[in-house]
Amino acid sequence: MSKPIKNLNFSLAKVRIFGMAMLLACGTMVSYAQQTAEVYALKLSGELSNGKISVQNIVQKADVISNKDTHKIKLYPEIEFQTLDGVGGAFNEIGGEALMSLPSALKDEVMTNIFSIQHGAGFTFCRTAVGASDFGMNAYSYSETPKDYNMNHFSIKREETSVIPYIQMAYDKNPKLKVFASPWSPPAWMKYSGYMDRGDEFSDKNHLIDDPKIYNAYALYFSKYIQAYAEKGITIDRLIIQNENDISTKYPSCVMPVSQMSNFTKNYLRPQFNSEGIKTEIWAGTFRTAGQIDAVELAANTNNRTLFDGIGIQYTYPKYIEQIHALYPEGQIMHTEGKCYDGKNTWEQASKRLKEVADYINGGSPNFCYWNMILNETTESGWGWKQNALINIDRKGEKITYNPDFAVMAFMSKYLKEGAKRIANFSREDLISVTFNGKIYVLIQNDKEAHQTYEYQVGNEEGHVVEIPGHSMAVIVI
Repeated sequence: MSKPIKNLNFSLAKVRIFGMAMLLACGTMVSYAQQTAEVYALKLSGELSNGKISVQNIVQKADVISNKDTHKIKLYPEIEFQTLDGVGGAFNEIGGEALMSLPSALKDEVMTNIFSIQHGAGFTFCRTAVGASDFGMNAYSYSETPKDYNMNHFSIKREETSVIPYIQMAYDKNPKLKVFASPWSPPAWMKYSGYMDRGDEFSDKNHLIDDPKIYNAYALYFSKYIQAYAEKGITIDRLIIQNENDISTKYPSCVMPVSQMSNFTKNYLRPQFNSEGIKTEIWAGTFRTAGQIDAVELAANTNNRTLFDGIGIQYTYPKYIEQIHALYPEGQIMHTEGKCYDGKNTWEQASKRLKEVADYINGGSPNFCYWNMILNETTESGWGWKQNALINIDRKGEKITYNPDFAVMAFMSKYLKEGAKRIANFSREDLISVTFNGKIYVLIQNDKEAHQTYEYQVGNEEGHVVEIPGHSMAVIVI
């Protein structure tokens, strides 16, 4: 049986959770014995309207019993791993320009649905670009005057009508929002190629110039950026040195070996931040595993890894995340970008998100960062390629489309929230288990057409059987 739950712009605050943990008198231990789980399921199909998602309270049948096809889940709430920073996505110029095309009421609706803790997805940890990303409208930096080593002509003016108000509106909905930033490319004049983009044509020159004057100027560029954003009320909590440091592309990019990244950070960037009193953390990355394993290389080098506050990873296979931890167990990692896909925004693609998120959260990342939160009606970058987004905005028609990725990311964000702790589990499923405020939350997915039964067991306590509908993402609340 299923009973629809009323949603207001995807507000799970309206969901009543009946399972109640019992605090024992002997201390902070929690007993989950004899607790009845509640199951809330998101159907992985259908149309979304105004950000309202059909979440159902799956009322469990008393006569359901375990059988040979029942999926087993054993939970160990006493074994805790990382504390989560939550879920987020990326701000970009194209999305900001599309958002600003809407009237005030519709802007407010969109930002409520993404960032409000009470009435929306409650995104808490998001990314932005230092200058143009591949979803800038074209290549730009904050230093367009060649050889301006003292940054006399530094300016963020271009972003004052797009990216900056986009982030400011997010802060209005969630004042606790954290933002991290990375460049896709240094200013053109700081590179051997003389271009921010066109790396596919000039791959041998798509590098930061190896010159102390350039390094000093680039360090100053970063400090100017952080200070200019602070004046707009935006705190850049973490700076990651270079997006995808291993690739030359037609859109903005820059190849930066680990050795150059480390030298720049040690001898120029960190001294610049220290002299200016800038508290922004400096992170290595963002690293991929597409032909080389720079993140593993850095983690293995005791001289290089200690220069950074952590390592940012994206498009990284789980086995390499394990290797980073093995080499550098005390080090921090974070997830920096989700799969971008091709702009088709299908439920089939959205159905793959739980496994993607689980790979990083279960690998030790405290966060998951979706890529484009908002794009316009074309779904295209400034370089003509299409990608998925949570939301598409038709600028002329003032129409807002909430895509399947919005549904699944908003659903997961409500439980993978800031302050939750990942706990151990034994299961053959792709699932994530966390505790928060005395409850256990198990995110799981049934990709089969028919409903499936799952037996969960908390420690050595009695097992309980629940049902999850077909083609659904669900949370078991204990």
